[in-house]
Amino acid sequence: MSAWSTIMIGTFDEMGKGDLVLFLHGIGGNKRNWHDNLSAFAHEFRAVALDARGYGESEDYEGDLQFLDFAHDICRVLDFFGASRAHIVGLSMGGQIAMDLAELYPDRLLTLTLCDTLIGFSHLTADQRIEFVRIRKEPLINGKEPKDIAPVVARTLASRHASGEAVEKLVDSMSRLHKESYIKTIEAAVNFGMRKNLNKIRVPTHLMCGAED
Repeated sequence: MSAWSTIMIGTFDEMGKGDLVLFLHGIGGNKRNWHDNLSAFAHEFRAVALDARGYGESEDYEGDLQFLDFAHDICRVLDFFGASRAHIVGLSMGGQIAMDLAELYPDRLLTLTLCDTLIGFSHLTADQRIEFVRIRKEPLINGKEPKDIAPVVARTLASRHASGEAVEKLVDSMSRLHKESYIKTIEAAVNFGMRKNLNKIRVPTHLMCGAED
């Protein structure tokens, strides 16, 4: 289903009724990553998985990306659903977006769930950040498509004990990336800096991470 209006919002899938639970995917993902979760949460909530701008079935966009644009987009999504507040669940990059939302729009959250995420890339030196972007960007600007690099990258992300089905889903997810939007997102995420106001979060917050994630 589409949530497009005169301002960029994004495409989404939804199930159930009740308080809104919004699921935000990672930098190599899309709304499909959350399909199993939607059916589980739909018993008690209106569960929505969103394609961020330039991801999945959402359209690409002109111009540069500021990483905070994602948080502003989420606020518009909540307005679209008529939800003054929502439960926000973010995986990896989605967790970073969720933390930005908590800082910029603290009154829009009911709860916050952060899965396998990080507060920024400032722990890397300037040279390390440049290299981080280069090794992800270079194959794409040299002619390869996301589907070409997906199998190799997916194996670096999956745990040693990940099932073949799980790896296949990850490869499929990365194969669906929009090349130009993905590159913009990598650059914006790595150069964003460190999130320093997490102590100001006042909603119940659940952190999820593990060696096999």
